[in-house]
Amino acid sequence: MTRASTAPDAATAPPPAPSRWTASDVPDQRGRTIVITGANTGIGFETALVLARHGANVVLACRNPQRAADAQARIAAAAPAGKVSTLELDLASPAAVRQAAEQLRAEHPRIDVLVNNAGGVRPRHEVTEDGFEMTLATNHLGPFAFTGLVLDQLLKTPDSRIVTVSSIGHRRGVIDFDDLHAERGYRFQHAYFQAKLANLMFTYELQRRLAQAGARTIAVAAHPGNARTEFGRDMSAFVRVAMSPRLRLLTSWLMQSPQMGALPSLRAATDPQVRGGEYYGPPGRAQFTGYPARVESSDRSHDIEAQRRLWQESERLTGIAYPLSASTVTAHDR
Repeated sequence: MTRASTAPDAATAPPPAPSRWTASDVPDQRGRTIVITGANTGIGFETALVLARHGANVVLACRNPQRAADAQARIAAAAPAGKVSTLELDLASPAAVRQAAEQLRAEHPRIDVLVNNAGGVRPRHEVTEDGFEMTLATNHLGPFAFTGLVLDQLLKTPDSRIVTVSSIGHRRGVIDFDDLHAERGYRFQHAYFQAKLANLMFTYELQRRLAQAGARTIAVAAHPGNARTEFGRDMSAFVRVAMSPRLRLLTSWLMQSPQMGALPSLRAATDPQVRGGEYYGPPGRAQFTGYPARVESSDRSHDIEAQRRLWQESERLTGIAYPLSASTVTAHDR
């Protein structure tokens, strides 16, 4: 895979990263605007909380306005150094995605980081108003469209980042271009793993396009390992029990806290040493648990031909074309 430029000049290189990167290693975020989708709970909430504590202007982009408002109040009370606002965003609705992007652009002309964190899986086959399979729409097509619609705000912000949250499950994913929307039969595991593989392929293709256009914006991916969140609330009783905090002593090797799960996203979003096209997650057993480090994704995720095909199909389905060329990037730099 073609990556963005690597090491900075030795005289200006940042100090070596700690062996155990924690929330205390997040640099000062004052003056920075960071948008996090799905930030009312779980990994997204913990990511927003840490960033607000470090002084960021955090936008909680969430589907449920009431839950977003509740999260906003909790973060504001715990992190008075930051500024927290909300944005209603339903990634499964193209109309809602466009409306949210317009509002974000109007209210926040500067965006330093977009964290595509929201995701989920449906236990049964469901489709959006446009006929898209719901898991693919929520995890990939919606974020693809939202990112494209606010990309110019990122391009004109020096050293901005787009962080997309994938999963270790991507290793079992296959992009079924002949049946993207599972019309021939639905298995929730396949749908989720396909969508999480799409997250990585989107990141790598986006980084390649950003680099070719000479943009200072970079695309990075992260995954939380196995974290105890509300993610499995719609899944089987076995999954819900396995993710229960009550079993944390028995499952510590398998599951970690949402605070630990948020660290890869935080590092991808803020660590000065991060470079475009990198992927961060726990380096522990099977990447289930541990402090965030640069990790490798599956060989399938690096298939350039498949990345480009997915990009083209995503453009066709969403109707969103990215404003990426040397001329547009130069114009934003002025």
